[in-house]
Amino acid sequence: MLVAGIMSGTSADGVDVALAEITGLGWETQVRLRAFRAVAYPPAVRRRILAIAGGASVSVSEISQMNFLLGELFARACQGACRKAGIGMEQVGLIGSHGQTIYHQPAATRLAGMAVRSTLQIGEPAVIAERTGITTVGDFRPADLAAGGQGAPLVPFVDYLLFRHPRRGRIALNIGGIANITAIPAGGSPEDVIAFDTGPGNMLLDALIARATHDRERFDKGGRLAASGRVSETVLQQLMRQAYLRRPPPKTTGREQFGSHYVEKHFAGRFGSSQQGIRDALATAAAFTAESIAQAIARFVLPNFSVADVIVSGGGTRNRFLMRELAGRLGRKGPSICVAPSDSSGIPTSAKEAVAFAVLAYHTYHRKASNLCAATGALHPAVLGKVVYGRA
Repeated sequence: MLVAGIMSGTSADGVDVALAEITGLGWETQVRLRAFRAVAYPPAVRRRILAIAGGASVSVSEISQMNFLLGELFARACQGACRKAGIGMEQVGLIGSHGQTIYHQPAATRLAGMAVRSTLQIGEPAVIAERTGITTVGDFRPADLAAGGQGAPLVPFVDYLLFRHPRRGRIALNIGGIANITAIPAGGSPEDVIAFDTGPGNMLLDALIARATHDRERFDKGGRLAASGRVSETVLQQLMRQAYLRRPPPKTTGREQFGSHYVEKHFAGRFGSSQQGIRDALATAAAFTAESIAQAIARFVLPNFSVADVIVSGGGTRNRFLMRELAGRLGRKGPSICVAPSDSSGIPTSAKEAVAFAVLAYHTYHRKASNLCAATGALHPAVLGKVVYGRA
């Protein structure tokens, strides 16, 4: 079956579409990437997504309208990816859309006298199914959350499928807005997997660039500005005291923890707005991402099994300064660890998460569970997502 996976991550850069040929089921599933395309959000849309996800005061009507607007954009991105690849929409058998996360709270809070855990992704799958005519699976996280899990990370199912190795312990690391790992022991079973969000990925870096350029720039291209700055070890040590980093997995985090308020509290006042201050802030933020990943691996993975490879995907791979920091800091935790982009394993770094949601949707279509309880903390396996049927 040819399946389109649609992903929009925490950074809210835009829409990634992967067209993947999928056969088999469970751990016998085979995946071949046919095409991939990334489409940037219009600037005004991205600003509103970041404002909503950042906790800005917005009306229910705007959230409802944004839900349908993103559904339209996701459908157009899928159609555009097919056109560019020379693939007719009639050849696509299924669409899987993660949606745009605007709120994720896996720890219970009190509401009307009751403890409530919740998550909310927008990008209406009914719109996608109607515009494309293709059956669409969306809203993957709630089923895992309802089953007692964190609702994330969900990609470890696919990481295990793609990257497990009989003789080498491996970590699949994705550096998006948030960084997350899937650690797989050599010859390990799905129950042996350790997976969780390590902390911020590109989120702080992107927020610092947006703040410094008044939203004219979205990211530090190639990590050039960070490379010209100085890491403040004093600030880095303070940031590493963050309670989330010490909490054992399963765990997940997001913009609620490391959003714009975090930048204001820990970077704005300390580094100021001079050019050198901005560069130093970027260098320190990149070092924080790298050190939090390295420390998470040293604290929660290496005591359990050895790791030979860290296979990296996501937008963070394009930040050369961040990747150098990561390799250096990981080298101090485990000198024999090889760090390589996921391209070396046949999956382009920018495409992996979109591929993942194609695979998850495919399993939902076949009524097969696709959460890893070891990763999310769910009490039992769950069939993820909600199905909207396409036009007959």
